[in-house]
Amino acid sequence: MNIEELREHCLAVKRMEECMPFDEDTMVYKVMGKMFAYFGLTPRNGEFIVNLKCEPEKSAILRERYAGITFGYYSDKKYWITVSIASDVPDKLIVELIAHSVGEVVKKLPKYKQKEYNEL
Repeated sequence: MNIEELREHCLAVKRMEECMPFDEDTMVYKVMGKMFAYFGLTPRNGEFIVNLKCEPEKSAILRERYAGITFGYYSDKKYWITVSIASDVPDKLIVELIAHSVGEVVKKLPKYKQKEYNEL
């Protein structure tokens, strides 16, 4: 997967908002006002990475299985993972992790917001 494909998958999320609240280099993707993904437009140590929300138990399993998945870089290491998009992590899994991240965000919303999102 390349950075443009990653962006396309993030843009495909319903009720998604794309913004740059931190700096001119960091793309942030939100759903219902809450972040589900962010990544830099320039590589970090030669690699493009994306940070995604992830359920802690799933995160532990993924980190054991893939060298390209680590604790969240510049984020809460319990609830975020960093994925190197040009690593041993299959593109299909990255797409699944984007959806998982959105799901993690939505399940933490108030019930009426969850209902609003799910009815879209």
